[in-house]
Amino acid sequence: MLLIAAAVVAALGTVLVFLYVRGADNRAEDKFATTQVLVAKAQINQGETIASAAANGKLALEPIAAGQVLPGAVTTTTGLDSLVALTTIYQGEQIIPQKLGDDAAASSALPIPAGKLAISVNLSDPARVAGFINPGAEVAVIYTGTNPTSGTTYTRTLLDRATVLGVGSSTPTPVSGQTAQQPAETVSRTLLTLAVSQLDAQRILFAQGNGELTFALLTKDVKVSSQVSVDATNLFK
Repeated sequence: MLLIAAAVVAALGTVLVFLYVRGADNRAEDKFATTQVLVAKAQINQGETIASAAANGKLALEPIAAGQVLPGAVTTTTGLDSLVALTTIYQGEQIIPQKLGDDAAASSALPIPAGKLAISVNLSDPARVAGFINPGAEVAVIYTGTNPTSGTTYTRTLLDRATVLGVGSSTPTPVSGQTAQQPAETVSRTLLTLAVSQLDAQRILFAQGNGELTFALLTKDVKVSSQVSVDATNLFK
């Protein structure tokens, strides 16, 4: 009886081990299961058509781990030939519809109001209110230079109110798939960008080239006059 019981236990153990190993194999297969997805084999530039990319050998099907396949990733160029890359697609990126479209015209990252131009001015720390100016703030632009009539130095408000669009350039969010070879550009925070009219943009450029500019941070209710100037004759009046 003992021998029979031992034989049954051994057989049962063998079956359990077999079932465990088979289950482990199935789990491994599920973990490492792959799906064929269309991938960029070389950089596809913004505005380049899918047909052109395919003709130049920039696209190929590659196995991608099932858990890493992006939503909407395509497996064929059928129906996509006439579409263009809306942004640069870097080598190794999966081809997804969100990056394709009919028009790849570049749009500005700045929220420029209708009818306005964006212009940047490089200022010292005191001239930009010691760094307290941030995007969305409103400023008055004050000019210090030579009075063309009298030849004396004077200070006068050039623009009574302008909106700040940007302060330097915060590090932009990298495009999906961006590599270390395409680092995000950064710009000193002493560079301030304003939304102004064409005439005011020309005034700022001329004033910056012939004197010094200072930004004064405004509140919503403060009113600034551009008709008042200060020089040596009225400094203490």
